[in-house]
Amino acid sequence: MGMTNPIVHLVDDDEDARKATARLLVTAGFEARTYATARDFLNASELEAPGCIVLDVRLPDLSGLELQLALAARGVPLPIVFVTGHGAIPDTVRAIQRGAVDFLTKPVPGDVLLAAIGRALAEDAASRTARARQQALRSRYDRLTPREREVFLHLISGQLNKQVAANLEITERTIKLHRANILQKLEVGSMAELARLAVDLGIDAAGPAS
Repeated sequence: MGMTNPIVHLVDDDEDARKATARLLVTAGFEARTYATARDFLNASELEAPGCIVLDVRLPDLSGLELQLALAARGVPLPIVFVTGHGAIPDTVRAIQRGAVDFLTKPVPGDVLLAAIGRALAEDAASRTARARQQALRSRYDRLTPREREVFLHLISGQLNKQVAANLEITERTIKLHRANILQKLEVGSMAELARLAVDLGIDAAGPAS
């Protein structure tokens, strides 16, 4: 996760609850940022950094659920732990369906909140790792020439070199050269790894996923 400590963003309009929770977080060794409104939080600059959000459902401007949608629309992937003084079942279901890590009813015991935050931070770290890997794979794929991409699609469809050669109307020797270049550029050592990489990139024999 680099050198940056994860930030726990605490969004709650109840000042006493906000201060008490912030104390709990700092005591537990977390870096905490507090906000009284959804707008304050949306204006924060550290939304790219690793972390998570502890979010009250009832806020004076946007509700917690509306803020969840706004963050998704902006592509901010921080995991959310909801807390509420009014545990409405439909809210809980909606929040979880949209990817919330947990939905806790106030007063939340400190150990329960810290456990939920631990899960949220683990989820954030895992998704950041996955996104970084995806970007690395994509940048390798981008090294391929248009012709190599064409050969790549034929290869992952399970065709033999001579079948690809016949389909593309080039020699089998040329296909072997393309295949060697493709494996080298994609940094894979076998057709099995090549097929796995195609799956990870969302590319099937019909072409790249949009």
